[in-house]
Amino acid sequence: MTEKCIEELPGWDENPDDIEPVQEDGDGLYEHFRVVVDKGQSLMRVDKFLFERIVNSSRNRIQRAAEEGFVLVNGYPVKSNYKVKPRDVITVMMDRPRYDNLILPEDIPLQIVYEDDFLMVVNKPAGMVVHPGHGNYTGTLVNAIAWHLKYNPYYDANDPHVGLVHRIDKDTSGLLVIAKTPDAKTNLGIQFFHKTTRRRYQALVWGIVEQDSGTIIGNLARNPKDRMQMAVFSDPDIGKYAVTHYNVLERLGYVTLVECVLETGRTHQIRAHMKHIGHVLFNDERYGGHEILKGTHFSKYKQFVNNCFDICPRQALHAMTLGFRHPVSGEEMNFTSPLPEDMTQLLGKWRSYLSNRNIE
Repeated sequence: MTEKCIEELPGWDENPDDIEPVQEDGDGLYEHFRVVVDKGQSLMRVDKFLFERIVNSSRNRIQRAAEEGFVLVNGYPVKSNYKVKPRDVITVMMDRPRYDNLILPEDIPLQIVYEDDFLMVVNKPAGMVVHPGHGNYTGTLVNAIAWHLKYNPYYDANDPHVGLVHRIDKDTSGLLVIAKTPDAKTNLGIQFFHKTTRRRYQALVWGIVEQDSGTIIGNLARNPKDRMQMAVFSDPDIGKYAVTHYNVLERLGYVTLVECVLETGRTHQIRAHMKHIGHVLFNDERYGGHEILKGTHFSKYKQFVNNCFDICPRQALHAMTLGFRHPVSGEEMNFTSPLPEDMTQLLGKWRSYLSNRNIE
């Protein structure tokens, strides 16, 4: 359970003299500590090495973090038995930022799809940050949830045992589930860990996806050439195992509407996996989709695409469906969120363009 394991790592905020805290390292993961190994260091397991240097933590917690890919050496995730070498750069990552501020309730509108005493499902708009982080300590989904539940005596927005069970990127729209009780979060976290939840996304990607359906399997880790991106690695010892299934819904000339079904839920999984097979998400600036990657050189076409960028000024990705078993009743629950207006208009533009052009 990636999120639960990491959120239960007390002691990372203690700062030994030889470890430098770094607030942020791109979307999704945040660098909490960094240490450069001494030149005279003898070989030692990385879990033992960190245990001796991070105050108020346990070796078991460090091992769990390593299993989830949150302990990196020279930019690459390593297992607990990795032997530390002189001059290695070791970093500890987390899926939440290191900061000292409390999460405060803020009166921000929420689109609540479902709510009961144990959980709530919300439809997050594009542009809303999910969790406070460097430069975004207010105005987030977590702040909005804190306001909505401020009179709930059992919900503490600053308690990691309740709250968000999973996350989506700032500029991705769609469905998220929030646990109101520790037991609900544990139960839902187990479902995500065992891949029994159901998550479907719709995405508009550059290029014509030739196969009607397919599966992308590839470990994901930070791109050593661009730490703001995730990349696919063939080495099974690098990164975290990730699987994305896709189906073509509509081919629209130089772009394709696809449905992506997540078997795993990694940072930037759909964005990185689709780029890996040559189909960057439309207007995904982080991965180069904000450039005109397919089409003609005519000025009218360039103007058309730029207009499309203006209509949907973010990666064209929407978390459309979410399904899970209710943590208390055991009832199977399924939720659907229609495409937001910006993506609906974007598809309309491409359909209109295709109907007026003879595009092969």
